[in-house]
Amino acid sequence: MSLVFREELDGIILVVEASGQLSKTDYEQFIPETERLIKEFGKIRILFEIHDFLGWELGGMWEDIKFDLKHFNDIERLAIVGDKAWEHGMAVFCRLFTAATIQYFDRSQSAEAMTWIYEGSPQPI
Repeated sequence: MSLVFREELDGIILVVEASGQLSKTDYEQFIPETERLIKEFGKIRILFEIHDFLGWELGGMWEDIKFDLKHFNDIERLAIVGDKAWEHGMAVFCRLFTAATIQYFDRSQSAEAMTWIYEGSPQPI
């Protein structure tokens, strides 16, 4: 898996670009970065852009569940940008594990996803 992180609005928004299959090692990068922002801002927003996504390895799935339970109320909005129908289903399934408002966007709607993740934030785009 390849993960690239980028902060927007000085860290209130975390943009994560991911491809391949999520592993436990990927969460060892993602969790500290996300927890640092949560500690600083309280609640954050995440824009998760997936390319050629293959799902999770077993260790990655377990880390994801633990993260979701620990930070159930810490994510305000989660935008998922993908290109497959099952990825849209994944966004629906994620609602069980977070209080965040979740929205799925097709890759052709990337600009709309960015607009939505910024909407109502302390600073405009």
